[in-house]
Amino acid sequence: MKSMPSRKVEISASIMCLDWLRAGEQLAELETLDIDYLHWDIVDGRFAPDFTMGSSVINCFREQTKLRSDYHLMVEEPSSLFATFDVTPGDVFSIHQECSRNLHRDLVSLRRRGAKVGLALCPATPIATLDYIIEDIDVVLIMTVNPGFMGQKLVAQTIRKIALLREMIDKMELDIKISVDGNVNCENIPQMVSAGADILVGGSSGLFRNDLSLTESVAKIKDKINEGLNTELW
Repeated sequence: MKSMPSRKVEISASIMCLDWLRAGEQLAELETLDIDYLHWDIVDGRFAPDFTMGSSVINCFREQTKLRSDYHLMVEEPSSLFATFDVTPGDVFSIHQECSRNLHRDLVSLRRRGAKVGLALCPATPIATLDYIIEDIDVVLIMTVNPGFMGQKLVAQTIRKIALLREMIDKMELDIKISVDGNVNCENIPQMVSAGADILVGGSSGLFRNDLSLTESVAKIKDKINEGLNTELW
């Protein structure tokens, strides 16, 4: 499979991984670094372990930034939370295929609110589950680790999953972006991009690193994106 050097790969900053004692400072710095989205992980402790931020915290952050939002709901019955989050044009709102009782209805509801509609898949969920719904979405979020805690290692089979999804989307001639979330670091980014990723969610292993500033981390991520765009996966 050959990559497409002309396509733009976007970066979504995972806010759950920032330094919360320097949140305002880091948010301001992200504004200057050509970041495309702020990624909001909402975890309920039921579908996935751990708990993260709620709508009051997220909406407060949103008031301080012009960056688009990239919502990722890792919750049971996600439709119960739709109305609690602000949505503006260009925002992405992803729910899990594994959580929704009436997936089509939930996606229609999100689109009516003005969001770009995303569907997230856990590492072991096959892309065949996208049959009969793929034409109704804008983004497929491939989890390359299991939902929950940050700092997990890549589930290796998910690289092949990204490539197969890219092949499916291209064959159907659909305008759908592939987002990748989980262990997005300098080692894994080239193969993620070469496989077909369009959006990379930068977390603790790639963007919010203890050994680099945000400016240095973004520069390294962009270098690795270019490497992936100009190499073949297999």
